[in-house]
Amino acid sequence: MDATTAPHRVPPEMPEYGERNHIFELMQAMWLCKHLNSSLLTVENLITKDSSTLATEATSHYQKYKTVPNSLLVRLIQERLNDEDCIKRGWILDGIPETREQALMVQTLGITPRHVILLSAPDTVLIERNVGKRIDPQTGEIYHTTFDWPSDSDIQNRLVTPEGISELETARKLLEYHRNIVKIMPSYPKILKVISSDQPCVDVFYQALTYVQTNHRSNAPFTPRVLLCGPVGSGKSLQAALLSQKYGLINVCCGQLLKEAVAEKSGFGNLIQPFFEKEMAVPDNIVLKVLTHRLSQQDCIQKGWVLHGYPRDLDQAQLLEKLAYKPNRVFFLNVPLDSVLERLTLRRTDPVTGERYHLMYKPPPTMEIQERLLQNPKDAEEQIKLKMDLFYRNSAELEGFYTHALTINGDQDPYTVFEYLESGIINPLPQKVP
Repeated sequence: MDATTAPHRVPPEMPEYGERNHIFELMQAMWLCKHLNSSLLTVENLITKDSSTLATEATSHYQKYKTVPNSLLVRLIQERLNDEDCIKRGWILDGIPETREQALMVQTLGITPRHVILLSAPDTVLIERNVGKRIDPQTGEIYHTTFDWPSDSDIQNRLVTPEGISELETARKLLEYHRNIVKIMPSYPKILKVISSDQPCVDVFYQALTYVQTNHRSNAPFTPRVLLCGPVGSGKSLQAALLSQKYGLINVCCGQLLKEAVAEKSGFGNLIQPFFEKEMAVPDNIVLKVLTHRLSQQDCIQKGWVLHGYPRDLDQAQLLEKLAYKPNRVFFLNVPLDSVLERLTLRRTDPVTGERYHLMYKPPPTMEIQERLLQNPKDAEEQIKLKMDLFYRNSAELEGFYTHALTINGDQDPYTVFEYLESGIINPLPQKVP
């Protein structure tokens, strides 16, 4: 099981100062929703939900008693979280739960957030923010005597002080809040982060955003299923061999699998042989059968695998995922054309001994050997340029399909590249900021 990302489910525990429509916290939640494209859930929008008998019942109770019973509120939350937008995009609970009882009832229904944020500030700051609120009775706009005073004198003259925001009443509500929050916090061990709200709103927002885009480490069993993508000559085979050697992953090279099937004269090999003889591409359905047969074997299931040479385009990637062979770590090795040409066009083979050389990195020891060296036709510059062009024609779609893929500069020392790959496998997947 892998600790990968999923729709964001974030209930910020906002300090309850002033009226229930606490503007500072609501603003943070709204910014997060907009940035993460998630759904905002508050008591107010839960009880005003259209086409909901529960919401109608809650509205009626709220109009009479100015509260919603815990059991009814929790059922409202459960109903709302089953809506398509919450399932697909995730959700943010603002100001819920307010008590330990609510927190336990929510958890009993299996509603578990991945991140909990507690915005905290000194009581003196909260009282100052709340006592200074003023409302325009004509527009409903909220102003503040210190932080957001209107420049228009007509608006200034008609502003009114909301009920229930005196210093005494605010202090009483804060006392109740402090009694409850210390009981709520133990309900969310390891996923709760306290952020000081006694700082500019933008700073608070970015601290909250950074936290919710961080994946928690998990002690759950993790079987790496690694996919290496890159053009010919990018070093996929070497990196796969290094990963296999260090971590015991099964090295699955698609091209090698096809060659082995032909050499073994298996049923798959008989299907592949004609295409090899005519130097034609093997059809996707045959390649996929050979590949999935290998990935379904017990060693791949238990130890994990590192795959390279497939998929080469979006259709192949979709076919692979449809058959439930989805990689949980994807890396794109990026190497410029000049470096690839240098790596491949200078490769040579000794026809006598079968030894492989490279005219720059591993030159032959004698002139006699150098004179008899041969170049594989596949290493010709024209052939390499064609393969590079084909890869980069499809790579944009592949990168779009594997949204959590990491791109690594492959044009550096192989062991440096390996360290980056290793870090990407061991650590939790990063979340890309939109």
